[in-house]
Amino acid sequence: MSQTREEKEQLVENEEKSTVENSDETSVDETVENEETTTEEPTEENVSEEQPDELALLKEKLAQEEERYIRLRADFDNLKRRNQIDRVAQEKYRAQNLLTDLLPVLDNFERALQVEATTEDAKSMKQGIEMVYRSLIEATKKEGLEPVATENVQFDPNIHHAVMQEKDDSKESGIVLQELQKGYMLKDRVLRPAMVKVNE
Repeated sequence: MSQTREEKEQLVENEEKSTVENSDETSVDETVENEETTTEEPTEENVSEEQPDELALLKEKLAQEEERYIRLRADFDNLKRRNQIDRVAQEKYRAQNLLTDLLPVLDNFERALQVEATTEDAKSMKQGIEMVYRSLIEATKKEGLEPVATENVQFDPNIHHAVMQEKDDSKESGIVLQELQKGYMLKDRVLRPAMVKVNE
């Protein structure tokens, strides 16, 4: 009988141990399951939320780069156009400085030709001066130099410089009566306005 009691006690102890071990195993399994459930895996919903954000950012960046490219292209076209205009103007008015320096020379030639020649030597000298003057005028015309029109034209402040006024009832008011100094234009640019006397 004593043996059976001991055996029974032994059995009871073994059962208690097995229940404790089972409970430990189940708690370990539960914690593992809990850990697995708590770690968030990227679901399809999360991925689909992140992708539109990235796509929107990329679209915005692309739009900014396109706008930047358009602005750079416009700046480049404007610079090219300005350079073209400058080149045309430089070619068109390349002789401006030289012709401006030659204007007093032309004035002196005209003054010399206004002097009356009385002797044969003076007449021949005057003829030589006229030849030089004509060749100089031809050379300047090839470069685009033209005298400003003054005879019986309406006064224009852009090309005329009024230094005197006079009353002439036979002509309209504002008409140029006399040219006091020649004015010159280089193509469409005024090099020197003509000094004139204007009708009141």
